Amino acid sequence: MMMQPTRTAFGLWNGGRFVQFGRKLQAEHVQRLIRKAYDGGIRTFVTADTYACGEADRLLGQALDGIPRDSYCLAGMVGHDFYHGNRSGFGGWSRFTDPALRAPIDYTSYLEMATQCSLERCGTSHFDLLMLHNPDSIGYTSEDVWAGLERLRQKGMTRLLGVAPGPANGFALDLIHCFEKFGDSIDWAMLILNPLEPWPMNAVLPAAQKHNVAVMARVVECGGLFHDDVQPEHEFSQGDHRRHRPHGWLETGWKKLEQMRPIGERHSLTMLQLACLWTLQQPSVKSLVPTLMEEVAKPRKPIEQKMEELADLPMDSVLSPEELQQIDAIGDNRHCPPFSQRFKGASPLHEGSPQPDRWGMTPELEDVANRWDIELEDLDTSLRCLKHYA
Repeated sequence: MMMQPTRTAFGLWNGGRFVQFGRKLQAEHVQRLIRKAYDGGIRTFVTADTYACGEADRLLGQALDGIPRDSYCLAGMVGHDFYHGNRSGFGGWSRFTDPALRAPIDYTSYLEMATQCSLERCGTSHFDLLMLHNPDSIGYTSEDVWAGLERLRQKGMTRLLGVAPGPANGFALDLIHCFEKFGDSIDWAMLILNPLEPWPMNAVLPAAQKHNVAVMARVVECGGLFHDDVQPEHEFSQGDHRRHRPHGWLETGWKKLEQMRPIGERHSLTMLQLACLWTLQQPSVKSLVPTLMEEVAKPRKPIEQKMEELADLPMDSVLSPEELQQIDAIGDNRHCPPFSQRFKGASPLHEGSPQPDRWGMTPELEDVANRWDIELEDLDTSLRCLKHYA
Protein backbone atom coordinates (compact mmCIF):
# COMPACT_ATOMS: atom_id res chain seq x y z
CA MET A 1 0.00 0.00 0.00
CA MET A 2 1.30 3.47 -0.91
CA MET A 3 0.35 6.73 0.78
CA GLN A 4 -0.30 10.24 -0.45
CA PRO A 5 1.82 12.98 1.18
CA THR A 6 0.19 14.04 4.42
CA ARG A 7 -0.75 17.52 5.59
CA THR A 8 2.55 17.99 7.44
CA ALA A 9 5.95 16.62 6.46
CA PHE A 10 9.51 16.36 7.74
CA GLY A 11 12.37 17.30 5.41
CA LEU A 12 15.83 15.81 5.83
CA TRP A 13 17.31 19.31 5.60
CA ASN A 14 15.92 19.86 9.12
CA GLY A 15 18.48 20.27 11.84
CA GLY A 16 21.10 21.74 9.52
CA ARG A 17 22.97 18.49 9.06
CA PHE A 18 22.61 18.23 5.29
CA VAL A 19 21.67 21.80 4.32
CA GLN A 20 23.30 24.59 6.30
CA PHE A 21 20.73 26.31 8.51
CA GLY A 22 21.55 27.10 12.14
CA ARG A 23 23.31 24.51 14.29
CA LYS A 24 24.44 21.29 12.63
CA LEU A 25 22.80 18.61 14.75
CA GLN A 26 24.37 15.23 15.32
CA ALA A 27 23.00 12.26 13.37
CA GLU A 28 21.49 10.72 16.49
CA HIS A 29 19.65 13.95 17.27
CA VAL A 30 18.17 14.08 13.75
CA GLN A 31 17.06 10.46 14.06
CA ARG A 32 15.31 11.25 17.36
CA LEU A 33 13.55 14.14 15.63
CA ILE A 34 12.35 11.82 12.87
CA ARG A 35 10.87 9.41 15.40
CA LYS A 36 9.38 12.31 17.36
CA ALA A 37 7.80 13.60 14.16
CA TYR A 38 6.29 10.18 13.45
CA ASP A 39 4.99 9.82 17.01
CA GLY A 40 3.53 13.33 16.80
CA GLY A 41 1.52 12.49 13.68
CA ILE A 42 3.83 13.89 11.00
CA ARG A 43 3.79 10.96 8.60
CA THR A 44 5.55 12.20 5.44
CA PHE A 45 9.34 12.25 5.16
CA VAL A 46 11.23 13.95 2.33
CA THR A 47 14.80 13.03 1.43
CA ALA A 48 17.14 13.75 -1.48
CA ASP A 49 19.87 11.46 -2.70
CA THR A 50 22.31 14.36 -3.06
CA TYR A 51 22.22 15.31 0.65
CA ALA A 52 25.71 14.38 1.84
CA CYS A 53 25.88 11.99 -1.14
CA GLY A 54 23.39 9.54 0.32
CA GLU A 55 23.96 10.01 4.05
CA ALA A 56 20.49 11.53 4.52
CA ASP A 57 18.87 8.50 2.86
CA ARG A 58 20.73 6.11 5.16
CA LEU A 59 19.96 8.12 8.28
CA LEU A 60 16.26 8.25 7.41
CA GLY A 61 16.15 4.52 6.70
CA GLN A 62 17.77 3.76 10.05
CA ALA A 63 15.41 6.10 11.90
CA LEU A 64 12.30 4.49 10.36
CA ASP A 65 13.55 0.93 10.68
CA GLY A 66 10.92 -1.24 12.33
CA ILE A 67 8.03 1.15 11.60
CA PRO A 68 5.36 -0.36 9.30
CA ARG A 69 6.11 0.86 5.78
CA ASP A 70 2.45 1.48 5.00
CA SER A 71 2.10 3.86 7.96
CA TYR A 72 4.13 6.73 6.46
CA CYS A 73 4.69 8.41 3.11
CA LEU A 74 8.24 8.41 1.76
CA ALA A 75 9.16 11.11 -0.76
CA GLY A 76 12.49 10.92 -2.53
CA MET A 77 14.26 13.34 -4.86
CA VAL A 78 16.83 12.63 -7.57
CA GLY A 79 18.43 14.88 -10.16
CA HIS A 80 21.88 15.93 -8.97
CA ASP A 81 24.55 13.57 -10.28
CA PHE A 82 27.07 13.25 -7.45
CA TYR A 83 28.21 9.91 -8.89
CA HIS A 84 29.84 11.38 -12.00
CA GLY A 85 29.42 15.17 -11.81
CA ASN A 86 31.08 18.11 -10.10
CA ARG A 87 29.94 20.30 -7.24
CA SER A 88 29.45 24.02 -7.84
CA GLY A 89 28.94 25.88 -4.56
CA PHE A 90 25.40 26.87 -3.57
CA GLY A 91 23.99 25.34 -6.78
CA GLY A 92 25.02 21.84 -5.73
CA TRP A 93 26.20 18.95 -7.88
CA SER A 94 25.83 18.81 -11.65
CA ARG A 95 22.36 17.93 -12.91
CA PHE A 96 22.25 14.51 -14.55
CA THR A 97 21.02 16.21 -17.74
CA ASP A 98 24.28 18.12 -18.16
CA PRO A 99 25.33 17.42 -21.80
CA ALA A 100 28.90 16.95 -20.57
CA LEU A 101 27.74 13.92 -18.55
CA ARG A 102 25.37 12.04 -20.87
CA ALA A 103 23.08 12.15 -23.87
CA PRO A 104 19.26 12.05 -23.63
CA ILE A 105 19.23 8.36 -24.59
CA ASP A 106 20.94 7.64 -21.24
CA TYR A 107 18.57 9.62 -19.00
CA THR A 108 16.36 6.62 -18.17
CA SER A 109 19.25 4.38 -17.15
CA TYR A 110 20.66 7.11 -14.89
CA LEU A 111 17.30 7.76 -13.23
CA GLU A 112 16.78 4.06 -12.60
CA MET A 113 20.26 3.67 -11.14
CA ALA A 114 20.00 6.75 -8.91
CA THR A 115 16.51 5.85 -7.67
CA GLN A 116 17.45 2.24 -6.94
CA CYS A 117 20.51 3.35 -4.97
CA SER A 118 18.43 5.83 -2.99
CA LEU A 119 15.80 3.19 -2.21
CA GLU A 120 18.46 0.76 -0.99
CA ARG A 121 19.93 3.40 1.31
CA CYS A 122 16.44 4.15 2.65
CA GLY A 123 15.88 0.43 3.26
CA THR A 124 12.71 0.17 1.16
CA SER A 125 11.51 -1.13 -2.19
CA HIS A 126 9.56 1.95 -3.31
CA PHE A 127 8.92 5.64 -2.85
CA ASP A 128 5.38 6.88 -2.50
CA LEU A 129 6.45 10.05 -4.31
CA LEU A 130 9.58 10.64 -6.38
CA MET A 131 10.43 14.18 -7.45
CA LEU A 132 12.82 15.58 -10.04
CA HIS A 133 15.17 17.60 -7.86
CA ASN A 134 16.31 21.10 -8.87
CA PRO A 135 16.07 20.51 -12.63
CA ASP A 136 17.90 22.64 -15.17
CA SER A 137 16.16 23.94 -18.29
CA ILE A 138 16.47 20.51 -19.89
CA GLY A 139 14.71 18.83 -16.98
CA TYR A 140 11.68 21.09 -17.35
CA THR A 141 11.33 20.53 -21.11
CA SER A 142 12.78 17.14 -22.09
CA GLU A 143 10.42 14.36 -23.11
CA ASP A 144 13.26 11.92 -22.46
CA VAL A 145 13.47 13.01 -18.81
CA TRP A 146 9.77 12.55 -18.16
CA ALA A 147 9.63 9.31 -20.11
CA GLY A 148 12.42 8.08 -17.87
CA LEU A 149 10.50 9.07 -14.75
CA GLU A 150 7.38 7.34 -16.05
CA ARG A 151 9.47 4.23 -16.56
CA LEU A 152 10.25 4.24 -12.83
CA ARG A 153 6.55 4.41 -12.07
CA GLN A 154 5.88 1.48 -14.42
CA LYS A 155 8.53 -0.57 -12.61
CA GLY A 156 6.88 0.06 -9.23
CA MET A 157 9.72 2.19 -7.84
CA THR A 158 7.21 4.96 -7.14
CA ARG A 159 3.49 5.56 -7.54
CA LEU A 160 3.56 9.35 -7.69
CA LEU A 161 5.85 11.69 -9.63
CA GLY A 162 6.67 15.33 -9.04
CA VAL A 163 9.01 18.23 -9.55
CA ALA A 164 10.94 20.13 -6.88
CA PRO A 165 12.53 23.32 -8.27
CA GLY A 166 15.42 25.06 -6.61
CA PRO A 167 17.64 25.52 -4.82
CA ALA A 168 16.40 29.13 -4.58
CA ASN A 169 13.05 30.74 -5.44
CA GLY A 170 11.71 31.28 -8.95
CA PHE A 171 11.15 29.04 -11.99
CA ALA A 172 7.55 30.24 -12.35
CA LEU A 173 7.30 30.21 -16.15
CA ASP A 174 9.33 27.00 -16.36
CA LEU A 175 6.97 25.22 -13.97
CA ILE A 176 3.83 26.33 -15.76
CA HIS A 177 5.30 25.24 -19.10
CA CYS A 178 6.28 21.92 -17.49
CA PHE A 179 2.74 21.40 -16.16
CA GLU A 180 1.30 22.14 -19.58
CA LYS A 181 3.68 19.80 -21.36
CA PHE A 182 3.90 16.92 -18.87
CA GLY A 183 0.87 17.45 -16.64
CA ASP A 184 -0.29 13.87 -17.11
CA SER A 185 2.92 12.70 -15.42
CA ILE A 186 3.14 15.30 -12.63
CA ASP A 187 1.22 14.58 -9.44
CA TRP A 188 3.06 16.93 -7.05
CA ALA A 189 5.25 20.02 -7.05
CA MET A 190 7.29 21.25 -4.08
CA LEU A 191 7.35 25.06 -4.10
CA ILE A 192 8.55 27.89 -1.85
CA LEU A 193 5.47 29.57 -0.40
CA ASN A 194 4.72 31.49 2.79
CA PRO A 195 2.85 34.66 3.83
CA LEU A 196 5.93 36.85 3.33
CA GLU A 197 6.92 35.26 0.01
CA PRO A 198 3.75 34.59 -1.96
CA TRP A 199 5.30 35.82 -5.23
CA PRO A 200 6.23 34.28 -7.64
CA MET A 201 4.76 30.90 -6.69
CA ASN A 202 1.23 32.27 -6.36
CA ALA A 203 1.44 32.84 -10.12
CA VAL A 204 2.02 29.10 -10.54
CA LEU A 205 -0.84 27.91 -8.32
CA PRO A 206 -3.67 28.47 -10.86
CA ALA A 207 -1.77 26.35 -13.39
CA ALA A 208 -1.19 23.66 -10.76
CA GLN A 209 -4.91 23.66 -10.03
CA LYS A 210 -5.80 23.44 -13.73
CA HIS A 211 -3.50 20.44 -14.26
CA ASN A 212 -4.39 18.67 -10.99
CA VAL A 213 -0.92 19.09 -9.53
CA ALA A 214 -0.89 19.05 -5.73
CA VAL A 215 1.55 21.41 -4.01
CA MET A 216 3.89 20.68 -1.12
CA ALA A 217 4.98 24.04 0.30
CA ARG A 218 8.50 24.46 1.63
CA VAL A 219 10.22 27.39 3.43
CA VAL A 220 6.86 28.01 5.11
CA GLU A 221 8.77 29.54 8.05
CA CYS A 222 10.43 32.13 5.74
CA GLY A 223 14.01 31.53 6.77
CA GLY A 224 13.08 31.23 10.44
CA LEU A 225 11.08 34.46 10.81
CA PHE A 226 7.86 32.58 11.62
CA HIS A 227 9.71 30.55 14.26
CA ASP A 228 9.93 33.84 16.19
CA ASP A 229 13.59 33.45 17.15
CA VAL A 230 15.13 35.19 14.12
CA GLN A 231 14.89 38.90 14.80
CA PRO A 232 16.50 42.05 13.36
CA GLU A 233 20.31 42.00 13.54
CA HIS A 234 20.29 38.22 14.07
CA GLU A 235 23.77 36.79 13.57
CA PHE A 236 23.96 33.90 11.12
CA SER A 237 26.97 31.61 11.15
CA GLN A 238 29.33 31.38 8.21
CA GLY A 239 27.91 29.10 5.54
CA ASP A 240 24.29 29.53 6.67
CA HIS A 241 22.20 29.66 3.48
CA ARG A 242 20.18 32.57 4.81
CA ARG A 243 23.20 34.83 4.38
CA HIS A 244 22.37 34.73 0.65
CA ARG A 245 19.05 36.49 1.19
CA PRO A 246 18.76 40.13 0.06
CA HIS A 247 19.83 43.01 2.25
CA GLY A 248 17.08 44.17 4.59
CA TRP A 249 14.99 41.00 4.61
CA LEU A 250 15.17 40.52 8.39
CA GLU A 251 14.19 44.08 9.32
CA THR A 252 11.44 44.27 6.69
CA GLY A 253 10.17 40.79 7.50
CA TRP A 254 10.04 41.43 11.23
CA LYS A 255 7.94 44.58 10.75
CA LYS A 256 5.49 42.63 8.60
CA LEU A 257 5.48 39.77 11.11
CA GLU A 258 4.49 42.15 13.91
CA GLN A 259 1.56 43.37 11.82
CA MET A 260 0.35 39.77 11.43
CA ARG A 261 0.87 38.82 15.07
CA PRO A 262 -2.51 40.06 16.38
CA ILE A 263 -4.26 37.71 13.96
CA GLY A 264 -2.36 34.73 15.38
CA GLU A 265 -2.96 35.83 18.97
CA ARG A 266 -6.67 36.13 18.27
CA HIS A 267 -6.77 32.40 17.55
CA SER A 268 -4.06 31.27 20.04
CA LEU A 269 -1.74 30.35 17.16
CA THR A 270 2.02 30.50 17.13
CA MET A 271 3.43 32.46 14.22
CA LEU A 272 4.55 29.21 12.55
CA GLN A 273 1.01 27.85 12.83
CA LEU A 274 -0.36 31.09 11.38
CA ALA A 275 2.00 30.77 8.40
CA CYS A 276 1.03 27.11 7.94
CA LEU A 277 -2.71 27.77 8.00
CA TRP A 278 -2.40 30.67 5.54
CA THR A 279 -0.35 28.48 3.21
CA LEU A 280 -2.81 25.60 3.36
CA GLN A 281 -5.55 27.98 2.25
CA GLN A 282 -3.77 28.67 -1.04
CA PRO A 283 -5.01 26.86 -4.19
CA SER A 284 -3.69 23.30 -4.63
CA VAL A 285 -1.56 23.34 -1.44
CA LYS A 286 -2.02 19.95 0.24
CA SER A 287 1.15 19.48 2.29
CA LEU A 288 3.62 21.56 4.32
CA VAL A 289 7.31 20.90 4.88
CA PRO A 290 8.73 23.91 6.80
CA THR A 291 12.39 24.02 7.74
CA LEU A 292 12.99 23.19 11.38
CA MET A 293 16.31 24.48 12.66
CA GLU A 294 17.98 25.37 15.94
CA GLU A 295 19.62 28.78 15.81
CA VAL A 296 23.21 29.40 16.82
CA ALA A 297 22.58 32.90 18.15
CA LYS A 298 20.22 33.75 21.00
CA PRO A 299 17.30 34.00 21.44
CA ARG A 300 16.77 30.46 20.26
CA LYS A 301 13.80 28.15 20.45
CA PRO A 302 14.48 24.41 20.83
CA ILE A 303 13.94 22.53 17.59
CA GLU A 304 11.72 20.08 19.49
CA GLN A 305 9.36 22.95 20.32
CA LYS A 306 9.18 23.93 16.65
CA MET A 307 8.37 20.32 15.81
CA GLU A 308 5.57 20.29 18.39
CA GLU A 309 4.08 23.49 16.93
CA LEU A 310 3.93 21.84 13.51
CA ALA A 311 2.51 18.59 14.91
CA ASP A 312 -0.15 20.52 16.87
CA LEU A 313 -1.35 22.48 13.83
CA PRO A 314 -5.16 22.85 14.07
CA MET A 315 -6.99 20.56 11.66
CA ASP A 316 -9.52 23.20 10.67
CA SER A 317 -8.77 26.59 9.20
CA VAL A 318 -9.61 29.19 11.83
CA LEU A 319 -8.68 32.15 9.63
CA SER A 320 -11.57 34.11 8.19
CA PRO A 321 -11.59 35.35 4.58
CA GLU A 322 -11.03 38.87 5.92
CA GLU A 323 -8.01 37.75 7.95
CA LEU A 324 -6.55 35.93 4.96
CA GLN A 325 -6.94 39.09 2.89
CA GLN A 326 -5.27 41.11 5.63
CA ILE A 327 -2.30 38.74 5.65
CA ASP A 328 -2.17 38.93 1.85
CA ALA A 329 -1.96 42.72 1.97
CA ILE A 330 0.78 42.74 4.62
CA GLY A 331 2.89 40.05 2.97
CA ASP A 332 2.63 41.15 -0.66
CA ASN A 333 6.23 40.95 -1.90
CA ARG A 334 5.74 41.59 -5.59
CA HIS A 335 7.44 44.99 -5.45
CA CYS A 336 9.24 44.59 -2.12
CA PRO A 337 12.98 44.30 -2.89
CA PRO A 338 14.05 42.38 0.26
CA PHE A 339 11.47 39.68 -0.57
CA SER A 340 11.40 39.96 -4.36
CA GLN A 341 14.97 39.19 -5.28
CA ARG A 342 16.46 38.05 -8.57
CA PHE A 343 14.47 34.90 -9.09
CA LYS A 344 15.95 31.78 -10.65
CA GLY A 345 14.92 30.08 -13.87
CA ALA A 346 14.03 31.77 -17.14
CA SER A 347 14.97 35.45 -17.12
CA PRO A 348 14.66 38.21 -19.71
CA LEU A 349 17.99 39.60 -18.47
CA HIS A 350 20.01 36.41 -18.79
CA GLU A 351 22.79 36.53 -21.35
CA GLY A 352 25.11 33.80 -22.57
CA SER A 353 24.78 30.05 -22.25
CA PRO A 354 22.25 28.47 -19.86
CA GLN A 355 23.40 27.94 -16.27
CA PRO A 356 22.15 25.06 -14.08
CA ASP A 357 19.64 27.34 -12.31
CA ARG A 358 19.26 30.32 -14.66
CA TRP A 359 18.70 30.66 -18.41
CA GLY A 360 17.27 32.92 -21.06
CA MET A 361 13.71 33.33 -22.28
CA THR A 362 12.26 31.32 -25.15
CA PRO A 363 9.23 32.04 -27.36
CA GLU A 364 7.35 29.25 -25.56
CA LEU A 365 7.98 30.84 -22.15
CA GLU A 366 7.06 34.31 -23.39
CA ASP A 367 3.78 32.78 -24.59
CA VAL A 368 3.25 31.27 -21.13
CA ALA A 369 3.76 34.71 -19.56
CA ASN A 370 1.27 36.29 -21.93
CA ARG A 371 -1.41 33.63 -21.43
CA TRP A 372 -1.12 33.71 -17.63
CA ASP A 373 -0.76 37.52 -17.35
CA ILE A 374 2.70 37.36 -15.78
CA GLU A 375 4.88 40.45 -16.15
CA LEU A 376 8.39 39.44 -17.20
CA GLU A 377 9.90 42.38 -15.30
CA ASP A 378 8.45 41.05 -12.05
CA LEU A 379 10.39 37.79 -12.53
CA ASP A 380 13.72 39.59 -12.52
CA THR A 381 13.71 42.52 -10.11
CA SER A 382 17.48 42.87 -9.73
CA LEU A 383 17.46 46.31 -11.41
CA ARG A 384 14.72 47.53 -9.09
CA CYS A 385 16.64 46.22 -6.08
CA LEU A 386 19.80 48.00 -7.17
CA LYS A 387 17.89 51.27 -7.51
CA HIS A 388 16.27 50.74 -4.11
CA TYR A 389 19.60 50.37 -2.32
CA ALA A 390 21.59 52.89 -4.39
